[in-house]
Amino acid sequence: MKIATWNVNGIRARHDQVHTWIEHERPDVVCLQEIKATPDQVPATLLETAGYWYYWHGGKGYSGVGLHISKVAAPARPLFTHPAFDYEHRIAATEIDGVTVASVYVPNGGKDFPAKMRFIEALEDYARTLCSNGMPLVLCGDLNIARTEMDVHPKERKPRAIGQLPEERAILERILAPSASGGCGLVDVGRALDPSNDAMFTWWPPWRSMRERNIGWRLDYVLASASLADRATSCPVQKDVGTSDHAPVVASFAA
Repeated sequence: MKIATWNVNGIRARHDQVHTWIEHERPDVVCLQEIKATPDQVPATLLETAGYWYYWHGGKGYSGVGLHISKVAAPARPLFTHPAFDYEHRIAATEIDGVTVASVYVPNGGKDFPAKMRFIEALEDYARTLCSNGMPLVLCGDLNIARTEMDVHPKERKPRAIGQLPEERAILERILAPSASGGCGLVDVGRALDPSNDAMFTWWPPWRSMRERNIGWRLDYVLASASLADRATSCPVQKDVGTSDHAPVVASFAA
């Protein structure tokens, strides 16, 4: 199984890039964030991606998430749902082959930090409920939290910057803590496979050639239940793909 995530920063501006990327990678599940479009605004190019069910959950010019599901992996159209805490079109989920996969776009918190905290606390509860019921889960997307200092380039580390605050990181760590320790038991697949890489970033400030210089933050994740994460074979950041300020992350899992 291959599960991919990408904050596209506007699907209308990058629909050709996204279509070409999907056709090349052919993931079983594609999670998109920040589509900034209502379903009827999505360009026809993406509505014609061969071999996929698609679902768009967005509003005009802001936020929004999407899911593409391979018809090989899901011959019948899957059910798409939203947890009760969804607002501003920030989470959509489906089930494929017994695994719940959610495309998540956490608020950045710059305008309303308490709202961000409420959202990630609810996300933690959502993950804990599914995992405690023995349901495999994959959370994919832009969490707008750099997990540790390693996940921020030294030139960008700021002790009181939103996205690097201890209270945000604490919730993410609870989502990742083993269930035996009171956590949700998810695994940060990218970091698990590449634990010492201090240059693994997924977002770069869009100025001063920061992407070309790789001065960025790691904000985009594939978080998977341990039973699935144990089968992960790769989870690269595709730094050179597209013109969004975020890069795709693509996780592959053995059968």
